[in-house]
Amino acid sequence: MAITYELIKTCKQTGARLGRVHTPHGSFETPMFMPVGTLATVKTMSPEELERMGAQIILSNTYHLWLRPGEDIVEEAGGLHSFMNWNGSILTDSGGFQVFSLSDLRQIEEEGVHFRNHISGEKLFLSPEKAMQIQNSLGADIMMAFDECPPYPAEHEYMKKSVERTSRWAERCLEGHKRPHDQGLFGIVQGGEYEDLRRQSARDLTSMDFPGYAIGGLSVGEPKDVMNRVLDFTTPLLPTQKPRYLMGVGSPDSLIDGSIRGIDMFDCVLPTRIARNGTCMTSNGRLVVRNAKFARDFRPIDENCDCHTCRNYSRAYIRHLVKANETFGFRLTTYHNLYFLLKLMGQVREAIREDRLGDFREEFFEQYGFNKPNAKNF
Repeated sequence: MAITYELIKTCKQTGARLGRVHTPHGSFETPMFMPVGTLATVKTMSPEELERMGAQIILSNTYHLWLRPGEDIVEEAGGLHSFMNWNGSILTDSGGFQVFSLSDLRQIEEEGVHFRNHISGEKLFLSPEKAMQIQNSLGADIMMAFDECPPYPAEHEYMKKSVERTSRWAERCLEGHKRPHDQGLFGIVQGGEYEDLRRQSARDLTSMDFPGYAIGGLSVGEPKDVMNRVLDFTTPLLPTQKPRYLMGVGSPDSLIDGSIRGIDMFDCVLPTRIARNGTCMTSNGRLVVRNAKFARDFRPIDENCDCHTCRNYSRAYIRHLVKANETFGFRLTTYHNLYFLLKLMGQVREAIREDRLGDFREEFFEQYGFNKPNAKNF
């Protein structure tokens, strides 16, 4: 099997899992945050920088790479790892989320989805088989099944039909997957906020024996207490001996709360996206470095951070760069945010190892300001 999971320890205080996922391009410890490299690059970062800051797996996007440069070119280059010079593990999503979120003009059929290219307006069609063919050509270690991504909120009746279609598509993905010996395929559990539908989806997918499972349809606008409630009843439905991936989640509080609920893998564009607006994650909460009050502040972004940015550059300098729209400013804030989350996940893993993740959560939330009334979140 291309992907295997090793459970190292369960936190006595919370039930969180410390584990290791083994892939054809190395292993990574979990819980782990995966930086997002949509177009075979994590925006403004080099693969060497990502490796130095502790990223062990990154995510790329099937939909975008299909449109440009084309999966055939990536395959001709020797696959994504060779194309982008990244020696660690890679996960590709199925393209489903982009089809359902970027295109206003789409038509869902049993065979797949008709939609328009968001760049050129050209008519396109994506099916489970096509999503597998593209991902097989890209050559990622972990591939995602093609699923329907319903909006939030959605009526129970619509969501039930969507879950059933996602299960049928998952079967077709398994049949269309041509490289199971060196690429693992994960199924995606859907069902919105409905416990009965999450149970149905998990039952369908676990019967197909995927090497890993994702929980989709969260972090799409629902309140965080709803997401945590869904995780409370969904995660226990997934096999303990396989990795569990919560899609699209990257705020510090949700990474900790997701880990407590048994999640092993996370991804999100949040740290890189807000970095380009001059917003930084720090040990004391959110800091918007482009604000005028930092014009003469010569301290680092985070005095408790030892990343390259914080060891070498001041808030005043970074504010100047961001205000001047200089790319180097965005590189510095991006580096810091990614480092912050990767270091946070290292702290989470250490807390699990020491059976104190619950205590760590309380300390972090208190310092970060999540416990304060009207706390600013991401």
